[in-house]
Amino acid sequence: MAETALLPAYLIVGADEYKRSRAVERMKARLDESGMAAFNLDERDMTRDPAIDDIVASLNTFPMGAPFRLVILNGCDKLPKAVSEPIVSYLADPAPSTVCLIVASSLAKNTRLYKAVAKIGAKAVVDCAPKKAWEMPKQVVAMARAHGKAMGLPAAEELVSRAGEASRMLDNELARLAQMVEGPEITVADVERLVMRTAEVKPWDFLNAVSARDLPRALELLALQPDRSEVRLYSLLVGRLRELIVAKALDARGAGRELASTLGLQGWQVKNHLGWARRWRMEDLLEGLSGAAEVELALKGSRDSALALRMWVISLCRRPARG
Repeated sequence: MAETALLPAYLIVGADEYKRSRAVERMKARLDESGMAAFNLDERDMTRDPAIDDIVASLNTFPMGAPFRLVILNGCDKLPKAVSEPIVSYLADPAPSTVCLIVASSLAKNTRLYKAVAKIGAKAVVDCAPKKAWEMPKQVVAMARAHGKAMGLPAAEELVSRAGEASRMLDNELARLAQMVEGPEITVADVERLVMRTAEVKPWDFLNAVSARDLPRALELLALQPDRSEVRLYSLLVGRLRELIVAKALDARGAGRELASTLGLQGWQVKNHLGWARRWRMEDLLEGLSGAAEVELALKGSRDSALALRMWVISLCRRPARG
């Protein structure tokens, strides 16, 4: 969409609302350059009863004092056939001076509408699928720059942990932080001070803190876990210790690259395991796994299960990290 020569239609599709809105805003900005946007912009909500004849007529209208006319069709996820088919027919021979943006949170690739847009060009489909959870902090760093602020990865990770992974919510929080933070950078301390935790803490953040032997962080996240989740956390933590044992053994043999395949996981799922494993001695990991048996007994037969898990976490994280 940043190319000089625009295509006559684009499909902006994906569940990431922030990405979709940014794609639409970029196209509107190109139209604004002409100074005639008020005469050449037609934006429709297709979730309501759309006047399809009027829409097709708008698509075929010549621009006024601008290089192109922009027609935005929002909410095209589940259009009735009586509405989608006229658009498909139009896309077979679209007006060269109109850009039609078809916006949807999801649209199957086997639909006639999707295929009609895809035929227009290799870049006609704008993918707005959300990032994976582990990719979100990097996206937040880039989003912060759009608000005129620098942001390190630790601060971005803390923001995602507190506000969740919805890109629109994160952008709103960044806009608010940019106004409240006077300095050029939004720090971890700024996020902790100014952002209320609304997202449920995921167990993976807790496991990662233990893996990194970050005791304060691990205890903070443990305290935020849902009530009566000790058995599940225990099971997940035992699994993580076993993964770190494998990572430690492979790393010692210079075969760290085989970790994902050995564990039967995707590469992104173990991208930090080798670094974490180097913070442990092998005997520390084995002792931690051996001590899990006593913790399991406490979890199943004691009212102090939360205390038992907490003490185990402390013992794991406080072991000296050597070699």
